Amino acid sequence: MKTTKVLVVLILFVSIAAVAQSAPATPPSQAPAAPDKSLASIAAQDPNTKKAKDLLQKMVVALGGQAYLSYQTMTQEGRTYSFFQGRPNSAGNPFWRFWKFPDKDRVEFTKQRDVVYIYKGDEGYEVTYKGTAAMERKELEDYLLRRKYSMDNIVRIWMKDPATLVLYEGSGIADQQFVEQVTLMNKNNDAVTLGIDPNTGLPLKKTYTYRDYDGLKSTDSEIYANYRPVQGIQTPHNIVRFHNDMQSGQRFLSKVEYNVPLDDNKFESQVTYDMFKLDKERQKPRP
Repeated sequence: MKTTKVLVVLILFVSIAAVAQSAPATPPSQAPAAPDKSLASIAAQDPNTKKAKDLLQKMVVALGGQAYLSYQTMTQEGRTYSFFQGRPNSAGNPFWRFWKFPDKDRVEFTKQRDVVYIYKGDEGYEVTYKGTAAMERKELEDYLLRRKYSMDNIVRIWMKDPATLVLYEGSGIADQQFVEQVTLMNKNNDAVTLGIDPNTGLPLKKTYTYRDYDGLKSTDSEIYANYRPVQGIQTPHNIVRFHNDMQSGQRFLSKVEYNVPLDDNKFESQVTYDMFKLDKERQKPRP
């Protein structure tokens, strides 16, 4: 038996060698080109990726297509509620918001509109009757985190970057509704999962996990409801935020407008006092 196996192997080896010798040699200059299959093109052919991309494209169309992709400013009016450990801790405040793509934001609170938060780039300011102060670092980082994972950034920046990976995550439930889940991961390894209504194509939920200010792992999510068309853009008028599965905030919009001219001066600010000066004075060593 062993002798027979050895003979078979020898015959195969000789046959392969003969074929190799009979084949014409290919000069280096005429070597066949490597197949044009980058990682991106391979991923694009994956059925899982294709389904995820189809859902995302359906979502963009549902949100308003080009009208959604191209608006440059947005103004909002409504009422906001804060929560502590999942329970409301205020009667709510009226607010007015002025937003300009990509990184300018101004939010005014109270009936007198005398509490204002201004964000420009990576800077944040708090304006009160005392004057203007640099925002507390933790509050600023919370805002910058929400902006990084905002729907505007996801659709306008993440989805346009060929380095962003997309993955279909199957079905799920968002606000007691059936959704199809798609996860996007950008080139910085930041990941977000969207719950998309398979019928309307509208996003109903957004979830992302991160390391918070103290280095602890946390998960934030937002639920979008009460969509209404505004200037050709489907706009959620009820937004609920969750932090580690506990409700942390809620906003009800009463008025929304897009592409309203906003002067850059609306987002300018200059520090006039240090809100932490008293704490710094207390921390100074006494003689």
